[in-house]
Amino acid sequence: MKNPFVEPRQAVTIHPKILYYGTPVILLTTLNEDLTVNISPISSSWALGEHVILGLGTDGKALENLQRKPECVVNLPDASLWEQVEGLARLTGKNPVPAVKKEAGFMFEKDKFAYSGLTKAESVTVLTARIAECPIQIEARVNHIRIPEDSPHFAIVETQSTQVHVHKELAASEHHIDPACWNPLIYNFRHYFGLSPELGKSYRSET
Repeated sequence: MKNPFVEPRQAVTIHPKILYYGTPVILLTTLNEDLTVNISPISSSWALGEHVILGLGTDGKALENLQRKPECVVNLPDASLWEQVEGLARLTGKNPVPAVKKEAGFMFEKDKFAYSGLTKAESVTVLTARIAECPIQIEARVNHIRIPEDSPHFAIVETQSTQVHVHKELAASEHHIDPACWNPLIYNFRHYFGLSPELGKSYRSET
């Protein structure tokens, strides 16, 4: 039954440049040719059961690495790490820097761990290192990579979890994470949020 005391909300039609409507940030670690580790901040992902689906640019080092070595670690930073994430945002592991990235101001950086001050942690089921500072770290193997015909600049990567690590204070039990202790870093229309007021914004933000 319609509430007579509530005014209906008005909607307008817009054409947003991006649809990052608020998803957790991921620091994806993948294995380079020389067995060093690349870190890629990404904002397009979702989970279903033990599968994590990733959206990656086709001109990035992460996809190149996954096509060669189909494994990774999905590291989830909390809100306190937003500045380290943003510090990595302009970096690429590809050398030479692809033209489209160069135009956007990207710089090549081989050792992103040293650059960001983040710490490597050894994985159990994959060769790729985890990021110790991230409260949730999901080791995973790639099951499928698809590049849509109507969107050739992006790839949809289906991964399957093989091991999950969490900081001790997050573990409510062997099978549960305490949501009251987990404060994910949210990428909200190119601005960074936690479960709190805004923390800052991406260099790509236009608002």
